[in-house]
Amino acid sequence: QVQLVESGGGLVQAGGSLRLSCAASGRSFSRYGMGWFRQAPGKEREFVGVISLSGGSTRYADSVKGRFTISRDNAKNTMYLQMNSLKPEDTAVYYCAVVRDGSTWYVARGLRDYDYWGQGTQVTVSS
Repeated sequence: QVQLVESGGGLVQAGGSLRLSCAASGRSFSRYGMGWFRQAPGKEREFVGVISLSGGSTRYADSVKGRFTISRDNAKNTMYLQMNSLKPEDTAVYYCAVVRDGSTWYVARGLRDYDYWGQGTQVTVSS
């Protein structure tokens, strides 16, 4: 019912910036909170951040707070992740996801709080 497509990943040097996009289709984009997760090799998928329905509020994991910014353009059905001051430990596959209907967006930090996922886009940060 919902399709998500991430794009914008690539290779960047430490200290650099990258902007990821998540294009959504299949339902009214503006009715749901949206989140970003990432998964490094051999590690569990972890929460990065989440944005409210309107895009007016965000929450972030401590590891990215102050460096990453989530935004959304509901007219374009697209969410963004602006990543600045990138570190090698940011290397991972990044996924966008939809907050599950009934879950409160600002406490939705676990995999169980999301029900639709994109295919992921690789971000590699070199030293």
